[in-house]
Amino acid sequence: MRHLLLVPFVLGATTLLAGCVYERKGPPRLHLADWGVQQPSKQAVSVCSAYGCQKTTRVVITSQDVKAIADVMEKVKKDDSPYEERRAVAYAIAWLEVEMGKRTGTSSDRPGMDYSGSGDPTQMDCVDEATNTTSYLMFMYERGLIKKHTVSIPISKGRIWRGIKNWPHWTAILKVNETGVRYAVDSWPFVNGENPAVVKLDEWYIRDLDNLAPSMT
Repeated sequence: MRHLLLVPFVLGATTLLAGCVYERKGPPRLHLADWGVQQPSKQAVSVCSAYGCQKTTRVVITSQDVKAIADVMEKVKKDDSPYEERRAVAYAIAWLEVEMGKRTGTSSDRPGMDYSGSGDPTQMDCVDEATNTTSYLMFMYERGLIKKHTVSIPISKGRIWRGIKNWPHWTAILKVNETGVRYAVDSWPFVNGENPAVVKLDEWYIRDLDNLAPSMT
């Protein structure tokens, strides 16, 4: 099941908030450690697939890749605001998904929930997506491509008592430096290479999976 995740309840739920938000404190590398994923360096990232990071593939990111990411972000941004940086990040994540898809065999990843995808190394669930996006964000931050935000540890949110469409769902998070406001960066509902949704965390996944935020353009 695409987002039926039992391990997170044991691993990371240190804070229980309204609406079943499973959140832990600490840096994002703790989430990567929970799922057995090597944290990004300035030259490489690890890409999860097969649901729950059952498979990880280490991928080198070249100086040409970094320049391409920077060019995408610079082309997108209309000004130097945090909002425009988030827009640029959305396009950069889409670019990375395309490139990582070519290099890891995940280009055919199907969007949203897919009951048949578990164990398939070409497919990703919300843990894979949130973990990969967090790794990409950490990489971009360390390379100086993200300046007005910091990368927070992912969280899981859902309303399990309301049925299958409300099972806990994971997202990567960016936090605005000036205000501390957190934004979900969620690629899971979309096909590989489409821009993720980028939405205030308290407005993310408040109804059900049929009402997630749209791709950021």
